[in-house]
Amino acid sequence: MNNDLSENDYKHKTARILFWQGWSISAIAEHLSMSRSTVESWKQRESWDKARPIDRVDAALETRLLQLIAKENKEGKDYKEIDLLGRQMERLARVRRYEKTENEVDLNPKIANRNKGSRKQPAKNEVSEEAQLKIVEAFNDSIFDYQKAWQLAGLTHRIRNLLKSRQIGATWYFAFEAFVDALETGRNQIFLSASKAQAHVFKQYIIQFAKEHGDVELRGDPIVLPNGAHLYFLGTNARTAQSYHGNIYMDEYFWIHKFREFRKVASGMAMHKKWRQTYISTPSSITHEAYNFWSGEHFNRGRAKDQRIKLDISHQALHQGRLCEDGQFRQIVNVEDALRGGCDLFDIDQLRLEYSPDEYDNLLMCVFLDDTFSSFRLAELMACMVDSWEVWTDFKPYASRPLGDREVWLGYDPQKSENGDNAALVALSAPLSENGIIRAVEKHQFKGADFRAQAEYIENMTKKYRVTHIGIDVTGIGYGVYENVKHFFPAAVPFHYSPDVKNQLVLKAQDVIRSRRFQFDSGWTDLASAFTAIKRTLTDSQRQVTFKASRSEETGHADLAWATMHALHKEPLAIQSQHGRSIMEFYS
Repeated sequence: MNNDLSENDYKHKTARILFWQGWSISAIAEHLSMSRSTVESWKQRESWDKARPIDRVDAALETRLLQLIAKENKEGKDYKEIDLLGRQMERLARVRRYEKTENEVDLNPKIANRNKGSRKQPAKNEVSEEAQLKIVEAFNDSIFDYQKAWQLAGLTHRIRNLLKSRQIGATWYFAFEAFVDALETGRNQIFLSASKAQAHVFKQYIIQFAKEHGDVELRGDPIVLPNGAHLYFLGTNARTAQSYHGNIYMDEYFWIHKFREFRKVASGMAMHKKWRQTYISTPSSITHEAYNFWSGEHFNRGRAKDQRIKLDISHQALHQGRLCEDGQFRQIVNVEDALRGGCDLFDIDQLRLEYSPDEYDNLLMCVFLDDTFSSFRLAELMACMVDSWEVWTDFKPYASRPLGDREVWLGYDPQKSENGDNAALVALSAPLSENGIIRAVEKHQFKGADFRAQAEYIENMTKKYRVTHIGIDVTGIGYGVYENVKHFFPAAVPFHYSPDVKNQLVLKAQDVIRSRRFQFDSGWTDLASAFTAIKRTLTDSQRQVTFKASRSEETGHADLAWATMHALHKEPLAIQSQHGRSIMEFYS
């Protein structure tokens, strides 16, 4: 009997909802297998056609809540929806009370506490037990198989050394992992990067997790949790932060200048056995001083011959991860490994079209760069990398005018084909004096062939900076961008590529880089990679030297490097000597 009543009540509520959705009485009766007169009597008795919007919403919420409660085998999403619906019904109840009393306390109970004298201030960055459970649950539910391997390695090994493809969620994962560990154990977490800007990517992820999954607003630098855990985000200033102790996460360590010095300080922060060390990076060059750390040769220094090790660091040996003889857990995860591990974010065939073979192998397949024949050596470029947040005190990246009235040069490199490289835009801060420092302060890459939108973006840059030079390659789509840019910047300089033009651009860039007059943020590893991709070669006629970054000159590539060189065109190549004579150096 009770079941019959329950069913009848359910039909009653469903009929009302369907009527408010626009169903006719006849259609409702047929749908619910009921007589038309019964449904009509409900409508008349309760004045369904005169109900207010708030009544209709309330009834819809109630009906859906009853459906979910009656469901026998509930899933996680069902419980979440029940919780959400319950909170919405509470809000509607407060609105109804307010309609009767017109007392704002009924609408918002927190108002009652406003005028109280002394009250206890909530703890800074407080994460409730309920919020913590939600954060941990969200973390465990969102990781891929290869990230689960990282998680297990972190629980069982003190040192993790991971070589990985770009964009497989490593920074996201380790930020989440460290935050969860800080909540559960109270241990400090120290994020180390070549630049503070790069380290703060971890911070933004953590703030995002806390807000999205725990409804917590984290503040401070470092972030300090009520359980005592400190979360530090450090760039090159970590060399002077030796008093910090905790788990360390060193990001993109193959791109850190003076890595040995940096790691010496970092390892001291995690010397106690309770701390763990995690090293994460895409590969750079085998000539980088971090390579010995990866290969195990660093372990062999100063050891007797019979105590030395020979590690197999091939992808075949390390793709599943293993504990090596020097006590480090090593793993290589390229983009194809990530795909097999559940990451469905990539279209491999499309990526092969978008990147040159060298770029694909380096950025996505974890193959080390060979800069032997590069026109720009990685060591030279890394000497130009700085922690911009620490060094460039006059640059305010989030201000409407980041450089005030300082002179800025722009360079644009177009997309050569629909399936080829990106278009790129680079902004350079002009030197304050003759032979002064030139800084790359902003970079952007564009997909697609919408040249009007790209020209508009360049125009917005002219409003953001005092631009005195815009250099544009007018090849293909570049001509359309150039024609649009001329409308608001008539002095834009077009580049019609030829071997002579390329030689001039590369020669000027080499001069600026080798003289240490060029600076860019240490986190911009893509800019460094772009320059190393440019190699010297001969034209098809075999009579002239030229430069290209891939097998096919038509496809382009190294877009960020070429865009930078278009901006550098403003800098004179001739260097004044102490005696006032002009000196020009040529490289054979």
